[in-house]
Order: sequence, then C-alpha cells, then structure tokens
Amino acid sequence: MIVALDAMGGDHGASALVKGAVAAARDFGVQVALVGDPALLEEMLDAEAGKAKKGPSAPLPIEIVPATQVVAMDESPSEALRKKKDSSIQVAFDLVKKGRAHAVVSAGNSGATLATAMFTLGRIKGVRPAIGTLFPTLKEPSLMIDVGANVDCKPVHLLQFGIMGALFAQEVLKRPEPKIGILSIGEEGYKGNQQVKKAYDLLMKSDLNFVGNVEGRDFFKGDVDVVVCDGFVGNICLKLSEGLAEAILKMLKSELEGNLLATMGYGLARKAFKNFRKRVDYAEYGGAPLLGVKGVAIICHGSSGPKAVRNAIRVAGELAQIGLAQKLEEAMARSGRGARESFLKIL
Repeated sequence: MIVALDAMGGDHGASALVKGAVAAARDFGVQVALVGDPALLEEMLDAEAGKAKKGPSAPLPIEIVPATQVVAMDESPSEALRKKKDSSIQVAFDLVKKGRAHAVVSAGNSGATLATAMFTLGRIKGVRPAIGTLFPTLKEPSLMIDVGANVDCKPVHLLQFGIMGALFAQEVLKRPEPKIGILSIGEEGYKGNQQVKKAYDLLMKSDLNFVGNVEGRDFFKGDVDVVVCDGFVGNICLKLSEGLAEAILKMLKSELEGNLLATMGYGLARKAFKNFRKRVDYAEYGGAPLLGVKGVAIICHGSSGPKAVRNAIRVAGELAQIGLAQKLEEAMARSGRGARESFLKIL
C-alpha cells in the first residue's frame, strides 16, 4: 500500500509531516509518497531519514512527488479547486486516481481536502460522504459520524451514515454486530427535531442493529459503537471534547504543581496519568476517515504533530489494505433499490 501525504498542509509546516512520514515508514513499513516542494522536502527527508534508516541496504520506502502550489488553511475550497490544479492536495488525490497510490492523508485545509476528494475520486452513487472520528469512551473507542462534512443533512443522510459507520465498525473496530445510535436530546424515540425523528424511523426500519437515541452525556459510556448526527452538531461535539480534554489536563497539572502532597501522589500515580493522557490524545487515532468517496482519504487535525501523522498514515494503509471503499460501495448497493432511488431523489 502506498499512502500519498499532502506534505505542505497543516499548522506546523512540512517538518512535522515529514517526521510523521519517516516514523510511519520506519515503524509500519508503509510506503509514503511525500507531495510538495521537492527541494524543501528532500532536505527535510535527508535529515530525518538519516536518523531512522534501518541500514545501508534498507532505505526507507519514501518518495517525493513534486507539486508547485499550496492551499492555505484559510483559503476557499472552491477557489483552490478551480485555480490550484497543481496543489499538493490535488496532486496527492491524482496519484490515487491514476493508481500510483492507494490512499491520501492531509492535515491541510479540510474543506479543500473534502472537495478535492469528491471531485477527483468521485463519491459512491447516491451517497453523501461523511467524516467519522473515533472517540475514547469508558469501554472501547466509538465512532461519531458526521463530524463536519455536512452541516445540513436530510434524514436519509443520517441513515447512510449509519450504514457506513456500521461497516467501519465491523471491518476496522472488529465489532461483529455494532450498535448504532442517533445523537439526540433525550433517549426516548419521540424526542429530537424533525430531522432526528424522521431519521430515527428510517434507522429503526433498517437492517442495522439500531439501539435508539443517545444523549450527549451517555456517548462516552461506550454502550454504542457508532453514533450518527449531522456535521454541524458533530463538529461542535468534536471540538468541545478536544477542548474539554485539554482543559482537564491543564487543570490537573495546575493542581499537581501547586500542592506538595499532590505532587508526591503524582509520583505514585504517574503511570495512571500517562495512560489517561494517551487515551484522550487525538494523535493516538491519527485522523478522521472520509467515508462515502471512491477511495481512502484521511483528514487530520490542522495542528497534527508527527505522532498524529504517523498514526494517520498507518490507518490509511490499513483501510486501503482491507478495501474499505469498495466494501462501502457494495454495502450501499445492497441497501436496496428503493433506498438508492430515495438517495438519488433527495440529492
């Protein structure tokens, strides 16, 4: 599996991305195509690869693919798609389209990554692509979908998210019969806005293992494997959770530093704190898969560091290896002729 990495995106510049690529190639043996400014990337790669080479006869499986343009983090996705045909994001997806790579990872402009993926790879017929993100829970990680691709959704789109999320849970999380829930303001079936109520009925009539409404406070209990929502709500949940985790860690640090007994206690519980930090660190999960396009695309947090990029490349390679995009297309086709006609009519 060859993973194309948009090496010019992200908040920390190419250095963090190259370090992540070198770590992924070294630790997982994933082949990586670094897409961007050749002179810049070659210099960084030589410096990093020199530290990580396995030996003179085993160079790291990394190549550099030139791209002359860069999409800024605040740039309009439509403008970037129209005017920057040789951007690192576009070239990365072109590699997949031409069969020279099997997946794309980008920590750059997420809107441009989403738009380029749909335009270049195409979307599964009648399906609204969505971004899924793994969240830590009291049990095993759970998937929330959508977390930002679609701020306005129709009920049938939430049904699609449930189907795609269920397959992801089966294939990637190894949950044979994943439990699917819908995010709402109460666990009773009659609660929620019109979108949620209608989606509830569609999910209830589907072949999915649908368990009903899930309140925000209950999601982290880990009783459901997949929770569906529109991208507006999902993105708020994602960023609120990230902010809360960061705030909790800072609060703990402040309390430990300001109290001698607490500092002594920290020495005894250091391993527990370390494990807690690891569980709530988004970098452990790499990035968020874009489901519903005809290929594998991982959208990383803009502030992703080397560890997050390393893990995103690993995940991208795994999804390409199991043929997740093809399996999603087959699953949506099996959803029935009537459902497909409904999808196409609404879209």
